[in-house]
Amino acid sequence: MPHASDTRQRIIDAVLRIIGQDGIAAVTNRRIAKGAGVSLGSVTYHFATQHELLRESLLHFVAEETRHFTELADACTDERFDIGQAAEVVARVAGGNAFDSRHIAPFELYVQAGRDERLRAAAAECFAAYDLLATRILTQLGVPDPERLAGAAVALVFGQQLRRLATGAPAEDLVDTLLILVRFTEAQSP
Repeated sequence: MPHASDTRQRIIDAVLRIIGQDGIAAVTNRRIAKGAGVSLGSVTYHFATQHELLRESLLHFVAEETRHFTELADACTDERFDIGQAAEVVARVAGGNAFDSRHIAPFELYVQAGRDERLRAAAAECFAAYDLLATRILTQLGVPDPERLAGAAVALVFGQQLRRLATGAPAEDLVDTLLILVRFTEAQSP
């Protein structure tokens, strides 16, 4: 018999898959139960409300993203870090060429956080991890005032990722755009 925390995790994973496939409106207890391979009663036992389900799913996603992006940021401390390594990190952030439900779910969750202020703190935590990674990369590349530019770099990444999602543009477009930004910033510094 599965442990309660395993069941909760399967439910959360199912919610994230559903959100990524069909959006927040498609999240129903029946669909979650089917996707998680649990009884309908298990869903309501572990999560009393839809809000709680979405909040816990977002928190799980944030914890995973924060861990992943903090690891990437920690790897960007080598004194020999250069533009090529920055491009590799950005390519890893871009997540390859395929947009699957795992890549789409964050956009849905962030839009939901825009509608539900109770989810905003979790979303802010995730963006802080994105900003940390951007700051580390910009610092290693010698870009002036990296903390101030980090938010713009993150916004650019999200905009490019959204563009990729909507148009099917390749991940290389994101890398190229960020490299242009870094080179422009370097050229502007005294």
